[in-house]
Amino acid sequence: MLAAIGSVVTRARRRKLLSDVQAATQSGQAIDGLSWRQFEQLVGEAFRRQGYSINETGGNGPDGGVDLILRKDGEKHLVQCKHWRALKVGVAVIREFFGAMAVEGAAGGFVVTSGRFTKEAQDFASGRNIRLIDGPILKRWIAQHKAQQGKPAPAPTTLVTREQPRAPSCPQCNAPMTKRTAKRGANAGNVFWGCTGYPRCRAIVSI
Repeated sequence: MLAAIGSVVTRARRRKLLSDVQAATQSGQAIDGLSWRQFEQLVGEAFRRQGYSINETGGNGPDGGVDLILRKDGEKHLVQCKHWRALKVGVAVIREFFGAMAVEGAAGGFVVTSGRFTKEAQDFASGRNIRLIDGPILKRWIAQHKAQQGKPAPAPTTLVTREQPRAPSCPQCNAPMTKRTAKRGANAGNVFWGCTGYPRCRAIVSI
């Protein structure tokens, strides 16, 4: 019970963290001002909103190993977060991460930084199913979530039904009338109100 309550509280904090960053007028400064743990939580919430289930491993601090394990459509992906001191993430980090992917049997992985990646890091990741998410891409993700939240909800579909005319009372005997269709004569095929007292009462009302 306590674990479930703790999970709800943690999720609420992550959502608030993402909302706070979205609300900042300068998102770059907002991200740079986060602790490494907050940065990791922000990244996790961004992936969660893309349909991934998240398992936070915690890494080993701001320069640790795998920070998040993602699962979606039966596949496992790993995430490593680089914040603060990693203004430019080099190829050594990507090599180590690729080794962790092999050990974990992951289908792919993401390395996320608030800064940039070196050209060597980008070249190594190419073709290895490792996606590099730098600061500008991360900011676009956050902006997209904000735009989606700002979209008005679609208007509910209104079903318009045509009210059926109520049956009148017979003008002669006051009995209820019913719809009938003329079968003979000049009015054949026409619909009219006929008295339910027929044949005793032969009153009709045109429709």
